[in-house]
Amino acid sequence: MTPTIRPADAPEAPADPEAARDPEAARDTEVPRDPEAARAGHRGRRGRSLALSAALLALGIVLVGHGGLPDLPGRLSSLAETVLPWSGLAIPALAAPALLRRSRTATAALVLPVAAWLTVFAGTLADKSAPGGDLTVVSHNVNQDNPDPQATVRSLIASGADIVALQELSPDTAPAYERALAATYPHHFYEGTVGLWSTRPLRNARALPIMPWTRALRATADTPAGPVAVYVAHLPSVRVGATGFTSGTRDEAAGLLAGFLRAERSPRVLVMGDFNGSTDDRGLRPLTAGMASAQSTSGEGFGLTWPASFPLVRIDQILLKGARATGSWTLPATASDHLPVAARVDLGPGPSAADGSRPAG
Repeated sequence: MTPTIRPADAPEAPADPEAARDPEAARDTEVPRDPEAARAGHRGRRGRSLALSAALLALGIVLVGHGGLPDLPGRLSSLAETVLPWSGLAIPALAAPALLRRSRTATAALVLPVAAWLTVFAGTLADKSAPGGDLTVVSHNVNQDNPDPQATVRSLIASGADIVALQELSPDTAPAYERALAATYPHHFYEGTVGLWSTRPLRNARALPIMPWTRALRATADTPAGPVAVYVAHLPSVRVGATGFTSGTRDEAAGLLAGFLRAERSPRVLVMGDFNGSTDDRGLRPLTAGMASAQSTSGEGFGLTWPASFPLVRIDQILLKGARATGSWTLPATASDHLPVAARVDLGPGPSAADGSRPAG
């Protein structure tokens, strides 16, 4: 019997090479029952990919060029600059849907914000401290409602600081701080809500009128390395409300303080205090221009200070001119809602006698 020969099964058609390369294209090459529905689905997917790409590109541009952003209504540009380090959290939030959708366009756009964030902030994360330093300084907003000033003072003394700047003093609490700090810091001056305590002699101390009530002062500290002009300031608070970032009063006070700094004749200047804003905030540029941030130049990480329970932003600053910070750090939490900030300062070579400062007026 002659066997029956059956034809071999036809080979399967090769997969669409474009579909193999691009999963989105694979979905688009499927033959739907409703061509119009397929076209609508394709347009929707493409639109979402483009929206993700646009958001990623915009984030990268803001990170790199935030200083060139226009002044948005409600001072929103200042607010954006204040929280700029946290913009990194938006990258994984936007990257996840791009990667899940396997969108080549959005994935490519992801490169810009990642590179931008690393360019702007990678150096911040590194330890930039250096050996040396002539004195250690500490600044702390002690909180006028501080329930345990004595414990706060013990923490400040334990830091070994040569100069301590305090903000948010009150008529009730200032004498208590004065008494508790006197043995370690025999030289001091305070007025209104700000005060300065030092192991070294202070002279030419006076309040500075940046607000209707005293929130800033200036004194000359005579250190072994020479005199240094020390400023202490507590700039007005800001709020985020329906009208935006209400920083106008703070910005005005910062401008007035900047005027005193421009007139300063001492070659070495130290500015400490609660600025209620970060050094990236454009509203503080008149004050921060020409000054070096101790944290930015010699710290490790962002040095966030507020709120103390879960710090989100660094609003407590130590700025220098004519001197160099060799270290910057935050101190352990006290009963205040701010963390204290500290810096080690190298005053370098300079005058050893008069600094040209004017007598208090």
